[in-house]
Amino acid sequence: MMFRPEKFEGVVLISEPSHDYLNHRQEVAYTNHRKELIKWLKTEGRDPSKLEGYAHDTARNYASIIDKMHRWVWEHRGGFTTDVSHDEAEAYLKEQKIENDYSQSHLHNIQLALKAYFRFNNGEDDDWTPSFTIESTSGANQPRDFVTIEERQALREAALEYGTVPAYAGLSPKKRSEWKAHLARRFGKPSKEITQEDFKKANGFKYPSIVHTSLDAGLRPVEVGRAKTYWVDVENAVLRIPEQDSSKNKDNWTVSLRQETAEYLGHWLKEREIYDKYDDTDTLWLTRHANPYNPSSLSLLLDNLCEKAGIERDMTWYAIRHSVGTYMAREEGLKAAQSQLRHKSVETTMKYDNVTPEDRRDALENM
Repeated sequence: MMFRPEKFEGVVLISEPSHDYLNHRQEVAYTNHRKELIKWLKTEGRDPSKLEGYAHDTARNYASIIDKMHRWVWEHRGGFTTDVSHDEAEAYLKEQKIENDYSQSHLHNIQLALKAYFRFNNGEDDDWTPSFTIESTSGANQPRDFVTIEERQALREAALEYGTVPAYAGLSPKKRSEWKAHLARRFGKPSKEITQEDFKKANGFKYPSIVHTSLDAGLRPVEVGRAKTYWVDVENAVLRIPEQDSSKNKDNWTVSLRQETAEYLGHWLKEREIYDKYDDTDTLWLTRHANPYNPSSLSLLLDNLCEKAGIERDMTWYAIRHSVGTYMAREEGLKAAQSQLRHKSVETTMKYDNVTPEDRRDALENM
């Protein structure tokens, strides 16, 4: 039976590698420990004196880092424990720095997660710091064409809100007429023909599916326009891009998606069937003028999303792609990033995937 990790407050309780390591009694103990940890991270981890927790994505990322650290400790001790020493944490961090191809920023995040874990386990007086220095690379030197973790989350949330309209039944006659006029322009038909069903269509899943898929897969603008319905495997949460559709490369690709993204795509595949403009095409997304998306139409969409998200700077669609590569490399290494982005490096032809879609999906959950 395929392992399906349980979640607590949206965070994976026990990963598959940890599940495989533990016996049933240890798993029960570890589950209880993880629930307390996740609750603490989200409610008071940042500042217990003010009951100020970490943002959801940060809590999820730290929980994943701490889980990996526990497995390292179990392997080196030869048994299960949740009582990690300062020396073990330092040895773990040193190994990640020396032996893995992680960015300085990710190593800094590991350090912050371990510091948080000691505060959780031992109290606020435990201010562990390693004997060597790991600097954060974020801040003033951040390149302009870059999307931060916080901006990625803001874009995801903006996509869920962008283009939506109020519920038909909740509008006054005057407001209903105004919204009908707006939807008439959007759908290209007279106001008198706008119905309650059109109000429902306006709150559909096209934009969330485009944005969330691009944030997961790092789709190039040409790939958004070229995407086909048969790429989408909702059940396994992947895009399967055949050789004939590959951009710049001639290989078949399996690209991991977050489960949330797969659900949006599933909703969109059902929804697109009601639009006449999709009757004779397998193109996944079309503009309101029935054209495939291109750099210009995507730039307009991104500008609107940034405005809704409160991102007050210019951003390109390629910046989204660059952020996928950056954070995937941070979480799982360069090979995973190359596979996720369908990119041939100078060192390898990338004719096969060295990192499983499941491992890359775990990384996406932390991005």
